[in-house]
Amino acid sequence: MRRIRYQEIAEELRTRFGDAPVGSVLPSESEMSAEFGASRVTIRRALELVRDDGLIAARQGFGWYVAGDPVRQSLETLGTIESQIEGVGKLSERKVEEFAFEDAPERVRRILGVDQVLRVKRVNLADGEPFAVVTVWCPADLGATLSRRDVERRPFYELLDVELRGATQTIGADIAARDDAQLLGVPVGAPLLRCQRTTTDHSGRILLLSEHIFAAHRTEFVVELPQAEPSMTPSGLRLVD
Repeated sequence: MRRIRYQEIAEELRTRFGDAPVGSVLPSESEMSAEFGASRVTIRRALELVRDDGLIAARQGFGWYVAGDPVRQSLETLGTIESQIEGVGKLSERKVEEFAFEDAPERVRRILGVDQVLRVKRVNLADGEPFAVVTVWCPADLGATLSRRDVERRPFYELLDVELRGATQTIGADIAARDDAQLLGVPVGAPLLRCQRTTTDHSGRILLLSEHIFAAHRTEFVVELPQAEPSMTPSGLRLVD
């Protein structure tokens, strides 16, 4: 039976991206149009066929990418990215990009109440693919005994010689700037989830400030909501100035 051009292209895309890592970004439609010598309409129909197979997906501002189950993170308890990743059967790794004792930026100074901090920036990987960019600040005296090797091998929660009470996490939407896009392997302008977490000890003092940046197509946050008075307003909703 004679095959229509978009069906032929769809079959080629299935072969090409069938074993590609989840989250891998496909060439743009215009690039594929030039490669296959076909119109954008034909390329779009081919992509839609492959999407119907569940192999790829698309998001506004991101483009087409290899689909798969996102990593789900529970917000019910204080935990680490590593434990969440390993909990869904993926291999967790971390790569430290920056490790420095320095003057605290004004925002960090206001939150931690100190002038000198240890700042660590790392990339977390799930099954070898970049999953999150995390920057952590802690008071310099608290991190004085830590080394780059320490924070590359173990979470801060396990390294600090202090008992933690809990944390407050705020999640918002953002788009990828050039540096974060490069670390996460996503296009500039791709949708992100940006989380700020403050972790306290039992006296209520904030010991850690961390910023977590996730590629939105690879991440889901899950929280169990207890029964409460009926309301149409989501719990914890706050308008951003």
